[in-house]
Amino acid sequence: MLFSALAEAFKQIEAISSRAQMTARLAEIFRQAPDDAAILPYLLQGQLGPPYAAPDLGLDEQRIAQAIAAAASVSPDEVRRLYDQLGDLGLVAEHLLPSAPRPLPVQDVYTQLRQVATTVGVGAYVEKVSLFQDLLQRTGGQAARYLVRIAQGRLRLGVGDATLLDALSVAVVGSTSLRPRIARAYSLCSDLGLVASRLLTGGPDALDQIHPTPGRPVLPALAERLPSPAEIIRRLGRVIAEPKYDGLRLQAQKDGDRVWLFTRRLENVTHAFPEIVRAVRQQIIADQAILDGEAVGYDTRTGQFLPFQETARRRRKYRVEEMEARFPLRYYVFDLLYLDGQDCTPLPQRQRSERLRQIVREEPNGVISTTLQVETGDARELETFVAEMLRRGLEGAVVKRPDAPYHAGARQFSWVKLKREYREALADTFDLVVVGYFYGRGKRAKLGIGSLLGAVYAPDRDLFRTLSRVGAGLTDEEWLRLREMLDASRVATKPRRVDSEIVPDVWVEPRYVVEVIAGEITRSPQHTCGKVDRQPGYALRFPRVSRFRFDRRPEDATTENEVIEMYRMQSGHGAQANQRRNGDGS
Repeated sequence: MLFSALAEAFKQIEAISSRAQMTARLAEIFRQAPDDAAILPYLLQGQLGPPYAAPDLGLDEQRIAQAIAAAASVSPDEVRRLYDQLGDLGLVAEHLLPSAPRPLPVQDVYTQLRQVATTVGVGAYVEKVSLFQDLLQRTGGQAARYLVRIAQGRLRLGVGDATLLDALSVAVVGSTSLRPRIARAYSLCSDLGLVASRLLTGGPDALDQIHPTPGRPVLPALAERLPSPAEIIRRLGRVIAEPKYDGLRLQAQKDGDRVWLFTRRLENVTHAFPEIVRAVRQQIIADQAILDGEAVGYDTRTGQFLPFQETARRRRKYRVEEMEARFPLRYYVFDLLYLDGQDCTPLPQRQRSERLRQIVREEPNGVISTTLQVETGDARELETFVAEMLRRGLEGAVVKRPDAPYHAGARQFSWVKLKREYREALADTFDLVVVGYFYGRGKRAKLGIGSLLGAVYAPDRDLFRTLSRVGAGLTDEEWLRLREMLDASRVATKPRRVDSEIVPDVWVEPRYVVEVIAGEITRSPQHTCGKVDRQPGYALRFPRVSRFRFDRRPEDATTENEVIEMYRMQSGHGAQANQRRNGDGS
């Protein structure tokens, strides 16, 4: 496929409002260019690889403008003047550069963009600008518009993973019936390019050859919610209960002496946690393994766990040795996804747990420990376990079905979380995606930000639907830092994947997640979460931000169905909490 043809497809997708029509157009692109399937998913999302291995182009706005000026043989002042007029560097490039007489193939454009991104060393910026200038001259016109937007990280077609999965299914079988198999393959490798290439060149059966492999993260399993230990036992029967740590979820992967560490956002953070890397080499008795676990900071004087915010300070690119000394970690492993060539995700939880304990060399002062487990079918015993975890300063418990496989990338009732809030008659915490913010009044006016517009994820529609406006819980300094982050992803109009009837002062791309705690869920005609026809949606009462969750992907946020289910459970939940406070309950 020529990049000019892909740019025309970008333009058409921008004009489409229906998700079904977008899916059909994406499917057409895949059918037209099966040989480019390995890179098309990346380019359709404005990336240069899968999330865990996509390099940053390394060109800021000033250098992109410099490349446009050089490519068009105009002054930087002329580029700035047009930018002020058009408000989009992509449109500036299209205006100044004629379409190239010999359009470039998509593969050539992708390869040169990767070359720009991987250029380092002395004089790297000069070389980067030169390479990008050359690419602009060799594309030009409409293709240059989208080339610049990719370079800026502002392609913003609204193409999410879920829509691409549907489009791949439609491309191959004409419907979304293949979606579950495609999603399963994707969950095991986190690489849509690999999945698309295997599917479009080898057919559906080729998906079965995709397995967990060290060096590629598996999408993490997610937990559902139930209101009480009694309800968990009633619904799940006999369970395995484990502590819920307030730390950083990390997937540790080993292949001989090579070790990788990945976050829930699929970021490679191996460099930031050298003590975990050393411990994986020393304490894991296996040549190859993929472990799921939680890294938690602790106080060396008292042995007490540190709050999440302290653990999060370890996620640094620089001053790693200093941070390791100041905030040492323990890594509690609770699942085994892969072992010496075998995909362990289909195995039942109890068997995975047994195998995990066989390959971890427990040491008195070791960084790695297997997590505590209690198996029970008694609600009172489960209540006692949760209370003990809370007494130790942990978040609560994660309760698991002993016979369940590992549901990579899915939220299932195989895992259920019980957090502190269930004992306090609160609806629970909510992971909300920030989709906009309001300037604020009074003393907040000087900060330029006063409240956030938060949304939950609707997987069936691949949309973010609003649930709450949140204006409490942060200090002035935290508001300022958050505004700076949000402004880097601000957009002029409502993002394509956002469903909102409220219009904030500033729209932002759905990229960042905040944890919000609230008193209860109410019905609201203003918010779109759960809104159907004339029925009102749902909203949070007395919400406040408890922390910023940099470790969450937007698609890992609280789902619309979770909110609806929590609302249904809410009245019974509150009655149980009142009974506990009055000494009448268990």
